[in-house]
Amino acid sequence: MDPKKRKKLEADGWRVGTVQELLDLTDAEVELIDMHIRLIDEIKRRLSARRISQAALAKELGTSASRLSNMLAGREVSADALVRALLVLGATSRDVGRVMGGDGRKQRRRAA
Repeated sequence: MDPKKRKKLEADGWRVGTVQELLDLTDAEVELIDMHIRLIDEIKRRLSARRISQAALAKELGTSASRLSNMLAGREVSADALVRALLVLGATSRDVGRVMGGDGRKQRRRAA
């Protein structure tokens, strides 16, 4: 955040902090959320690169298109379901490890 903007907000009585502070999340909870985001981003990237529709992937996974849509939106999702989707899309265990081991917080800060 721009330091001037932060000072103005604080002067106006606002408290500026992180989502982790706001929601009282542990470091482990934040890392789990970041992992889910990285897995979802990789699924979306592979879908686009391979020009596969969500409906086609859902069929391969044996699930509904609406369930897959919820997964890709970060709702109703487990890490194993995301990993399974990546494997169906041709990812190797090494690929999955690379995605899960990335530092998503740094990547999102750079993008902001």
